[in-house]
Amino acid sequence: MKTFLPVRMFLSIIFLVFVILLVSYFFPWRKINWGNFTLSYIETITVSGLSEKKEKNQVASFSAGVTAYNDSKEKAIEEVDSKISQITNAVKTFGIPDNDIQTQSLSIYQNQDYVYEGDRQKYKPGQWSVSNSINVTLRNIARASELATLLASSGANNVYGPNFSLEDTKETEKALLGEAVNEARKKAEVIASSSGKKLGKIISVSEGGLGNNYGPTFSADYKGMGGGGGIPIEVGTTNIQKSVTVVFEIK
Repeated sequence: MKTFLPVRMFLSIIFLVFVILLVSYFFPWRKINWGNFTLSYIETITVSGLSEKKEKNQVASFSAGVTAYNDSKEKAIEEVDSKISQITNAVKTFGIPDNDIQTQSLSIYQNQDYVYEGDRQKYKPGQWSVSNSINVTLRNIARASELATLLASSGANNVYGPNFSLEDTKETEKALLGEAVNEARKKAEVIASSSGKKLGKIISVSEGGLGNNYGPTFSADYKGMGGGGGIPIEVGTTNIQKSVTVVFEIK
């Protein structure tokens, strides 16, 4: 059985189509500026910038250790514990707080001696070797010479240090990053001008130079002697460096 659209609906569709065609015919299409669609690329240059500053070291760390040998393990441990306790108490009396004193390493082992039975080589248990050490952080760096002298005469078998470092460099690093970007801009301006171009906006910035890896360097341009004299200590400085890689638009 065939179905037909109602006459009224059919006439409505015809009228709607007529209106659309009429509007399309009289609409001023030619007066519209559609513009030009073109593909273009941005010319860029990539440069690196570096900024650095020397700052006097703020913290010194020392290591003091004791080693003892004995046929008796218990006696060797007792000797080391006694000397480490003496060193620790002396360091605390010096003014180092508990938080800046840390046990660094503890070792207990028995040596093995070579013996011969006829033409055969064997091992037999030897003396016990016991060692212990503490790491000391000194924040009043002007007293580095005094602490070095104290540790050297404390009964420790091994004294290492001082190892100097900076404690807080956040603000300095922020300033250096800004200076590094400015240096990169100056270099980019020279390159752009030499190429007959003008420098545009920054496209991207990333920390770190082009293949450069900078770490702290030390120089002995500051001599710190403790008020009470002692072992000469050169505190020195740490060279803080920040580098950036910047991509600029050129026109």
